[in-house]
Amino acid sequence: MFEIKKIIGSVLMPLPLSLLLVAFCLIFISKTNLKSFLFSWLLILFLWAISTPYVANFIITPQEKALKPFNVSQHTHLDKIVILGCNIYPNKSLPSNGQLGGCALSRLVEGLRLANHYPRADLIVSGGGYRKTSNANLMSKTAQALGISSNRIKQNPKALDTKDEARLLAPHLVDRQVALVTSASHMARASDLFQAQGVDIIAAPTQFYSLGSQPKSRQFIAQASILKAVTSHCHEWIGKVWISLLRILDPEAL
Repeated sequence: MFEIKKIIGSVLMPLPLSLLLVAFCLIFISKTNLKSFLFSWLLILFLWAISTPYVANFIITPQEKALKPFNVSQHTHLDKIVILGCNIYPNKSLPSNGQLGGCALSRLVEGLRLANHYPRADLIVSGGGYRKTSNANLMSKTAQALGISSNRIKQNPKALDTKDEARLLAPHLVDRQVALVTSASHMARASDLFQAQGVDIIAAPTQFYSLGSQPKSRQFIAQASILKAVTSHCHEWIGKVWISLLRILDPEAL
């Protein structure tokens, strides 16, 4: 009974319900324009498929398996812990942690885990923002609220993207023991950009999706959170292609 309730609840969520309603409406145009009907159905099925844990697992899991969480027992010393920026939602009526999105919070938590284990390492929080609020500033305030001394924290609020983060931080990181904290989906591109600036990093990936652990009863139900995860991985793929194209045109570009 519990699983049935969960399945029904999952199907009634906005994404799967909208797709089902659109599919139902398409029935009424099947006789007027068969090609449009078939093409629309293919698009709906495609969107449904990539929004399910079963299909997303084939897209995301191979990349996640190539990464391992940062193991503190394998590294006796760190000089710098760099946390790359992510999504923020500026709202002065909320505390700093309430203005950080899930991605940013996930990265910050991993960075604080390392900061507590390596008390002599500097904590560098990075990322620009908008509405006069930066990712770096919100992360800094949240870290201080959770017990990290302000003397340990360095901010990099001017970076608008990963390329900027690597370029602006490189002078402070070369020839240092650096842990780079970012989402698992983002790690390959971020590592590439930092290494291109001469920075050797130790990967500290976070925000793993572990889609294989989803209940079997919901493996084929479209979920907005799964679509968001696939979108993030597609964003990274496009970013890698863009970097490759820029390097072909100008080897010194990145």
